[in-house]
Amino acid sequence: MSTNNSTTVLITGASSGFGLASAVALASEGYRVIAAIRNLDKRSVIEEKALSQGVHQSIDIRQLDITDMASIPLFIQHLLTDYDHIDILINNAGFASGGFVEDIPLSMWREQFETNFFGSLAMMQAVLPSMRQKRSGMIINVSSVSAILGFPGMGPYSASKFALEGLSESLRLEMAPYHVRVVLIEPASYKTSIWEKGMEHSAMDANSPYKVRIEALKKDVEHIARTSGDPNEVVQLISKIIKKKNPRFRYPVGKGANALAISKKLLPWRFLELMLTRNTPL
Repeated sequence: MSTNNSTTVLITGASSGFGLASAVALASEGYRVIAAIRNLDKRSVIEEKALSQGVHQSIDIRQLDITDMASIPLFIQHLLTDYDHIDILINNAGFASGGFVEDIPLSMWREQFETNFFGSLAMMQAVLPSMRQKRSGMIINVSSVSAILGFPGMGPYSASKFALEGLSESLRLEMAPYHVRVVLIEPASYKTSIWEKGMEHSAMDANSPYKVRIEALKKDVEHIARTSGDPNEVVQLISKIIKKKNPRFRYPVGKGANALAISKKLLPWRFLELMLTRNTPL
Protein backbone atom coordinates (compact mmCIF):
# COMPACT_ATOMS: atom_id res chain seq x y z
CA MET A 1 0.00 0.00 0.00
CA SER A 2 1.22 3.46 -0.84
CA THR A 3 1.98 6.06 1.79
CA ASN A 4 -0.28 9.03 1.07
CA ASN A 5 -3.14 10.95 2.55
CA SER A 6 -5.79 8.88 0.73
CA THR A 7 -5.00 5.78 2.80
CA THR A 8 -7.23 5.58 5.87
CA VAL A 9 -6.08 3.73 8.99
CA LEU A 10 -8.40 2.93 11.90
CA ILE A 11 -6.66 2.16 15.19
CA THR A 12 -8.47 0.94 18.31
CA GLY A 13 -7.07 1.54 21.80
CA ALA A 14 -5.29 4.66 20.55
CA SER A 15 -5.03 6.57 23.83
CA SER A 16 -1.89 4.79 25.04
CA GLY A 17 0.83 2.26 24.23
CA PHE A 18 1.19 0.89 20.72
CA GLY A 19 -2.05 2.52 19.62
CA LEU A 20 -1.04 6.06 20.54
CA ALA A 21 2.47 5.72 19.16
CA SER A 22 1.18 4.17 15.93
CA ALA A 23 -1.44 6.88 15.43
CA VAL A 24 1.14 9.66 15.61
CA ALA A 25 3.79 7.82 13.60
CA LEU A 26 1.43 6.86 10.76
CA ALA A 27 -0.03 10.37 10.62
CA SER A 28 3.55 11.64 10.31
CA GLU A 29 3.97 9.38 7.29
CA GLY A 30 0.94 10.87 5.56
CA TYR A 31 -1.83 8.44 6.44
CA ARG A 32 -5.29 9.60 7.46
CA VAL A 33 -5.58 8.16 10.96
CA ILE A 34 -8.78 7.53 12.90
CA ALA A 35 -7.86 7.11 16.55
CA ALA A 36 -10.62 5.23 18.38
CA ILE A 37 -10.59 5.58 22.15
CA ARG A 38 -13.01 4.42 24.83
CA ASN A 39 -12.71 7.47 27.09
CA LEU A 40 -12.81 10.87 25.41
CA ASP A 41 -11.29 12.39 28.55
CA LYS A 42 -8.01 10.97 27.24
CA ARG A 43 -8.19 12.73 23.87
CA SER A 44 -5.86 15.45 25.19
CA VAL A 45 -3.06 12.87 25.42
CA ILE A 46 -3.36 12.21 21.68
CA GLU A 47 -3.81 15.88 20.82
CA GLU A 48 -0.70 16.94 22.73
CA LYS A 49 1.39 14.22 21.12
CA ALA A 50 0.02 15.02 17.67
CA LEU A 51 0.59 18.77 18.10
CA SER A 52 4.19 18.18 19.16
CA GLN A 53 4.73 16.27 15.90
CA GLY A 54 2.74 18.69 13.75
CA VAL A 55 0.19 16.07 12.68
CA HIS A 56 -2.90 17.03 14.67
CA GLN A 57 -4.86 17.72 11.48
CA SER A 58 -4.22 14.16 10.25
CA ILE A 59 -5.68 12.39 13.31
CA ASP A 60 -9.41 12.12 13.78
CA ILE A 61 -10.21 11.14 17.38
CA ARG A 62 -13.45 9.19 17.79
CA GLN A 63 -15.10 7.66 20.85
CA LEU A 64 -15.58 3.90 20.71
CA ASP A 65 -15.96 1.21 23.35
CA ILE A 66 -15.33 -2.04 21.51
CA THR A 67 -17.15 -4.00 24.23
CA ASP A 68 -20.32 -2.13 23.22
CA MET A 69 -20.60 -4.33 20.16
CA ALA A 70 -24.05 -3.14 19.14
CA SER A 71 -22.55 0.32 18.50
CA ILE A 72 -19.75 -0.86 16.22
CA PRO A 73 -21.65 -1.29 12.90
CA LEU A 74 -23.06 2.24 13.14
CA PHE A 75 -19.62 3.58 14.10
CA ILE A 76 -18.10 2.02 10.98
CA GLN A 77 -21.02 3.21 8.84
CA HIS A 78 -20.37 6.79 9.95
CA LEU A 79 -16.68 6.45 9.15
CA LEU A 80 -17.43 5.11 5.68
CA THR A 81 -19.73 8.06 5.09
CA ASP A 82 -16.99 10.47 6.17
CA TYR A 83 -14.02 8.76 4.53
CA ASP A 84 -15.54 6.53 1.82
CA HIS A 85 -13.21 3.65 2.70
CA ILE A 86 -11.20 2.16 5.55
CA ASP A 87 -8.03 0.67 4.14
CA ILE A 88 -6.39 -0.65 7.29
CA LEU A 89 -7.82 -1.76 10.62
CA ILE A 90 -5.37 -2.14 13.49
CA ASN A 91 -7.07 -4.08 16.29
CA ASN A 92 -4.93 -2.87 19.17
CA ALA A 93 -7.39 -2.36 22.05
CA GLY A 94 -6.92 -4.88 24.83
CA PHE A 95 -5.74 -5.53 28.35
CA ALA A 96 -4.15 -8.35 30.33
CA SER A 97 -5.73 -10.24 33.21
CA GLY A 98 -3.64 -12.59 35.29
CA GLY A 99 -3.88 -14.92 38.22
CA PHE A 100 -4.14 -18.66 38.62
CA VAL A 101 -6.93 -20.51 36.85
CA GLU A 102 -8.45 -21.96 40.02
CA ASP A 103 -8.77 -18.48 41.56
CA ILE A 104 -10.15 -16.50 38.63
CA PRO A 105 -13.94 -15.98 38.60
CA LEU A 106 -15.79 -16.62 35.36
CA SER A 107 -16.78 -12.95 35.23
CA MET A 108 -13.12 -12.01 34.83
CA TRP A 109 -12.66 -14.52 32.01
CA ARG A 110 -15.68 -13.07 30.23
CA GLU A 111 -14.40 -9.51 30.68
CA GLN A 112 -11.05 -10.49 29.19
CA PHE A 113 -12.66 -12.14 26.16
CA GLU A 114 -15.17 -9.31 25.65
CA THR A 115 -12.33 -6.91 24.87
CA ASN A 116 -9.48 -8.99 23.49
CA PHE A 117 -11.54 -11.39 21.39
CA PHE A 118 -15.17 -10.41 20.84
CA GLY A 119 -14.45 -6.70 20.52
CA SER A 120 -11.80 -7.38 17.89
CA LEU A 121 -14.12 -9.81 16.13
CA ALA A 122 -16.92 -7.23 16.02
CA MET A 123 -14.54 -4.67 14.50
CA MET A 124 -13.47 -7.12 11.79
CA GLN A 125 -17.04 -8.08 10.95
CA ALA A 126 -17.93 -4.40 10.60
CA VAL A 127 -15.10 -3.46 8.20
CA LEU A 128 -15.03 -6.65 6.12
CA PRO A 129 -18.00 -5.93 3.81
CA SER A 130 -16.45 -2.74 2.44
CA MET A 131 -12.98 -4.30 2.16
CA ARG A 132 -14.36 -7.38 0.43
CA GLN A 133 -16.38 -5.32 -2.03
CA LYS A 134 -13.37 -3.14 -2.76
CA ARG A 135 -11.18 -6.26 -2.98
CA SER A 136 -8.54 -4.48 -0.97
CA GLY A 137 -7.63 -3.90 2.66
CA MET A 138 -5.58 -5.05 5.61
CA ILE A 139 -6.43 -6.11 9.14
CA ILE A 140 -3.61 -6.16 11.68
CA ASN A 141 -4.44 -7.92 14.93
CA VAL A 142 -2.10 -7.10 17.80
CA SER A 143 -1.62 -10.40 19.58
CA SER A 144 1.18 -11.36 21.98
CA VAL A 145 3.93 -13.85 22.70
CA SER A 146 1.39 -15.09 25.26
CA ALA A 147 -0.41 -16.58 22.26
CA ILE A 148 2.71 -18.52 21.34
CA LEU A 149 3.03 -20.05 24.80
CA GLY A 150 0.57 -19.95 27.67
CA PHE A 151 2.61 -18.71 30.59
CA PRO A 152 1.63 -19.63 34.16
CA GLY A 153 -0.39 -16.93 35.84
CA MET A 154 -1.54 -15.44 32.54
CA GLY A 155 -4.38 -17.84 31.69
CA PRO A 156 -7.13 -15.36 30.71
CA TYR A 157 -4.81 -13.20 28.63
CA SER A 158 -3.18 -16.16 26.88
CA ALA A 159 -6.54 -17.81 26.20
CA SER A 160 -7.98 -14.63 24.67
CA LYS A 161 -4.95 -14.16 22.44
CA PHE A 162 -4.88 -17.84 21.41
CA ALA A 163 -8.53 -17.42 20.41
CA LEU A 164 -7.71 -14.28 18.43
CA GLU A 165 -4.96 -16.12 16.60
CA GLY A 166 -7.22 -19.04 15.66
CA LEU A 167 -9.81 -16.58 14.36
CA SER A 168 -7.13 -14.72 12.42
CA GLU A 169 -5.93 -17.93 10.76
CA SER A 170 -9.44 -18.71 9.53
CA LEU A 171 -10.05 -15.16 8.38
CA ARG A 172 -6.70 -14.96 6.58
CA LEU A 173 -7.70 -17.95 4.44
CA GLU A 174 -11.26 -16.73 3.92
CA MET A 175 -10.18 -13.28 2.75
CA ALA A 176 -7.22 -14.26 0.56
CA PRO A 177 -9.38 -14.53 -2.61
CA TYR A 178 -10.63 -10.97 -1.97
CA HIS A 179 -7.11 -9.54 -1.52
CA VAL A 180 -7.82 -8.55 2.08
CA ARG A 181 -4.69 -9.31 4.09
CA VAL A 182 -4.94 -10.48 7.71
CA VAL A 183 -1.77 -10.16 9.78
CA LEU A 184 -0.79 -11.01 13.35
CA ILE A 185 1.81 -9.12 15.36
CA GLU A 186 3.09 -11.01 18.40
CA PRO A 187 4.96 -8.54 20.63
CA ALA A 188 7.13 -9.59 23.53
CA SER A 189 7.24 -7.32 26.59
CA TYR A 190 7.36 -3.58 25.94
CA LYS A 191 7.16 -0.47 28.09
CA THR A 192 3.42 0.12 27.86
CA SER A 193 0.78 0.33 30.57
CA ILE A 194 -0.62 -3.15 29.84
CA TRP A 195 1.36 -4.84 32.61
CA GLU A 196 0.45 -2.38 35.35
CA LYS A 197 -3.19 -2.45 34.24
CA GLY A 198 -2.97 -6.22 34.10
CA MET A 199 -2.16 -6.38 37.78
CA GLU A 200 -5.24 -4.25 38.46
CA HIS A 201 -7.34 -6.82 36.57
CA SER A 202 -5.78 -9.84 38.21
CA ALA A 203 -7.16 -12.26 40.76
CA MET A 204 -5.00 -11.68 43.84
CA ASP A 205 -6.84 -13.37 46.72
CA ALA A 206 -4.93 -13.03 49.98
CA ASN A 207 -6.14 -16.51 50.98
CA SER A 208 -5.19 -18.16 47.71
CA PRO A 209 -3.27 -21.44 47.91
CA TYR A 210 -1.09 -19.87 45.21
CA LYS A 211 -0.21 -16.84 47.33
CA VAL A 212 3.56 -17.39 47.16
CA ARG A 213 3.45 -17.89 43.41
CA ILE A 214 1.23 -14.82 42.98
CA GLU A 215 3.78 -12.70 44.83
CA ALA A 216 6.51 -14.09 42.59
CA LEU A 217 4.36 -13.25 39.56
CA LYS A 218 3.94 -9.66 40.75
CA LYS A 219 7.70 -9.30 41.08
CA ASP A 220 8.16 -10.71 37.57
CA VAL A 221 5.65 -8.21 36.19
CA GLU A 222 7.39 -5.33 37.97
CA HIS A 223 10.71 -6.48 36.50
CA ILE A 224 9.15 -6.70 33.03
CA ALA A 225 7.76 -3.17 33.37
CA ARG A 226 11.25 -1.86 34.21
CA THR A 227 13.24 -3.72 31.58
CA SER A 228 10.91 -4.05 28.60
CA GLY A 229 11.77 -2.81 25.14
CA ASP A 230 10.89 0.43 23.35
CA PRO A 231 7.32 0.32 21.91
CA ASN A 232 8.58 2.18 18.83
CA GLU A 233 10.02 -1.13 17.65
CA VAL A 234 6.46 -2.41 17.23
CA VAL A 235 5.35 0.87 15.63
CA GLN A 236 8.14 0.63 13.07
CA LEU A 237 7.10 -2.93 12.30
CA ILE A 238 3.49 -1.86 11.74
CA SER A 239 4.69 0.85 9.38
CA LYS A 240 6.68 -1.69 7.36
CA ILE A 241 3.84 -4.21 7.24
CA ILE A 242 1.25 -1.83 5.84
CA LYS A 243 3.58 -0.93 2.98
CA LYS A 244 3.90 -4.57 1.92
CA LYS A 245 1.75 -5.89 -0.89
CA ASN A 246 1.87 -9.43 0.46
CA PRO A 247 2.82 -9.42 4.14
CA ARG A 248 3.32 -12.73 5.84
CA PHE A 249 0.84 -13.88 8.46
CA ARG A 250 2.82 -13.82 11.74
CA TYR A 251 5.36 -11.30 12.98
CA PRO A 252 6.89 -12.11 16.39
CA VAL A 253 8.71 -9.00 17.61
CA GLY A 254 10.80 -8.06 20.60
CA LYS A 255 13.29 -9.63 22.94
CA GLY A 256 13.03 -13.41 22.82
CA ALA A 257 9.89 -13.48 20.65
CA ASN A 258 11.42 -15.24 17.65
CA ALA A 259 13.37 -17.63 19.86
CA LEU A 260 10.18 -18.53 21.73
CA ALA A 261 8.28 -19.17 18.50
CA ILE A 262 11.05 -21.40 17.17
CA SER A 263 11.42 -23.24 20.50
CA LYS A 264 7.68 -23.96 20.63
CA LYS A 265 7.88 -25.53 17.16
CA LEU A 266 11.08 -27.51 17.60
CA LEU A 267 11.48 -28.46 21.25
CA PRO A 268 9.57 -31.26 22.99
CA TRP A 269 6.85 -29.94 25.30
CA ARG A 270 8.44 -31.74 28.27
CA PHE A 271 11.60 -29.65 27.82
CA LEU A 272 9.65 -26.38 27.71
CA GLU A 273 7.68 -27.44 30.76
CA LEU A 274 10.82 -28.10 32.75
CA MET A 275 12.26 -24.72 31.74
CA LEU A 276 9.17 -22.85 32.92
CA THR A 277 8.49 -24.73 36.16
CA ARG A 278 11.87 -25.86 37.52
CA ASN A 279 12.20 -22.90 39.93
CA THR A 280 8.52 -22.63 40.78
CA PRO A 281 7.91 -21.60 44.44
CA LEU A 282 5.28 -23.57 46.34
